[in-house]
Amino acid sequence: MDSSYLFRATLLDQLHSGHWKVGERLPTEREFGEQYQISRSTVRKVLGELKAQGLIAQTVGSGTYVTDKGVAHAGLTKALHTVSSDPAWHTSPAELMEARLALEPAIIEMVIGNATSADFAQMASCCERAEAATSVEEFEVWDGLFHETIARAAHNGFVAKLFKLMSQARAQGEWGMLKKRSLTPVRRLAYQSEHRQLLQAIQARDLVQAKALAIAHLVHVRRNLLNY
Repeated sequence: MDSSYLFRATLLDQLHSGHWKVGERLPTEREFGEQYQISRSTVRKVLGELKAQGLIAQTVGSGTYVTDKGVAHAGLTKALHTVSSDPAWHTSPAELMEARLALEPAIIEMVIGNATSADFAQMASCCERAEAATSVEEFEVWDGLFHETIARAAHNGFVAKLFKLMSQARAQGEWGMLKKRSLTPVRRLAYQSEHRQLLQAIQARDLVQAKALAIAHLVHVRRNLLNY
């Protein structure tokens, strides 16, 4: 993954975890650059993206500050974390597939409207890592990240957190066991091909094709996992 992606993910994690309070001043571009060993242009680019989302505000000659919206995102993250970390919280593979079929095709329009070249690069990287995976567990990680990266490309904080929660649900043992039992070499190749086709359709901004491919892929996964 490129440095801007990792830096952005780190900042979002800190922001969403409540590491900074509303109105708190963030480190300078130089300080961020030295801390994360990245260029100031990379820092500036990422801060610009967060500013565009309204999570931070920048004042010339003063600095960069956390906004009310940034703190609101922190509250949402804590709420979702509370649900997902609750020992009593559990969802079945059937419930998860039902949710995925309802939500993943529904956000495609946002993704197509908001995805950047950096988002496409991250989707492609997930495809490459999945294709190079040497175990079912490793493949499942990059498979999940591919779908999560698509959700993040909608550039909507609420959507991103919902899909993060779904990724956590995929980490539950029952899903993993089903995936391991059902993932034959032929099926894995089919999934990889479907991911590539979906990426191409999203990159081409083809809404109709991308939605159709997203639905077909999820139906294929459901049939292999749950036999319907």
